[in-house]
Amino acid sequence: MLWRWPLWSRVRSFSGGHLGHIWLSGRRGPGEQHRMSSSNPVAALCQVTATPDKEANFESCSGLVEQAREGGACMAFLPEGFDFIGSSREETLRLSETLEGETIGRYAQLARKLGVWLSLGGFHERGHDWESDRRIYNSHVIINDQGCIASVYRKCHLFDVELPGRGVSLKESAFTIPGPRIVPPVQTPLGKVGLGVCYDLRFPELSLALVRQGAEILTYPSAFTVATGAAHWEVLLRARAIETQCFVLAAAQVGRHHAHRASYGHALAVDPWGELVGRCGGAEPGLALVEIDLQKLRSVRRDMPVQQHRREHSLYDCQD
Repeated sequence: MLWRWPLWSRVRSFSGGHLGHIWLSGRRGPGEQHRMSSSNPVAALCQVTATPDKEANFESCSGLVEQAREGGACMAFLPEGFDFIGSSREETLRLSETLEGETIGRYAQLARKLGVWLSLGGFHERGHDWESDRRIYNSHVIINDQGCIASVYRKCHLFDVELPGRGVSLKESAFTIPGPRIVPPVQTPLGKVGLGVCYDLRFPELSLALVRQGAEILTYPSAFTVATGAAHWEVLLRARAIETQCFVLAAAQVGRHHAHRASYGHALAVDPWGELVGRCGGAEPGLALVEIDLQKLRSVRRDMPVQQHRREHSLYDCQD
């Protein structure tokens, strides 16, 4: 089945300020308001440029969430490092917090005030043995529209990568604890959302496990490097959507965070047929409003029942 490629309209932010641009899926006539009118629920895919300044980051992110709500979204997705991106290991650890800290508290209050669900990932969460080992989790936190934490997934696959000649040198495990488990998909107004974070995108085993648990939407909040993003970002997201027949939502960091780090941007939404249905570009912060049509998902899965055709694990794990 082929789905019609959406038309996009680029519009200024509601406030007229410097938060970025909004991209709307669907056809818009002259004089229409910057709000999606749909019988299907709407997701807001956010793109930001976080720095070590936590207060400035909150102002930017909360502004995008407010725009998302005005645009008709019932759930907003913020990228990895939405709280901050530190310029050193020491700064990152110093700025980290617990789930009971000020940052998550402020986002819980925002969700409650606006009546919107939030996907916040990854958050720099202090580990359970913080006093002894000074290590953190990279945590994807879901907050419901009542301001309560609905789920927490701690990133399982850590980005320890050296790419000589491409300007990439990161060792996340130096200060981050790998998450112990996958968490079940969360029932949200959009559908059942399966949680990952950034580098998890490269491991299809995780997405397939989430689909077996009922996921309809996979989300990968990210801060991809410029080099790896240009090479792999879109193809990986589309691959995960096609093989799982899920919507895939990937909020992204964009631009220069500080002297030592920049991110690729290009926040993307992909439908279960692998078509791009939302994007933010690679230049600046902004958001994309995307319809989540679960009837489309059901149609794709009915017409090409890939999951039913999947063989027993023993076939794929065979040994000579």
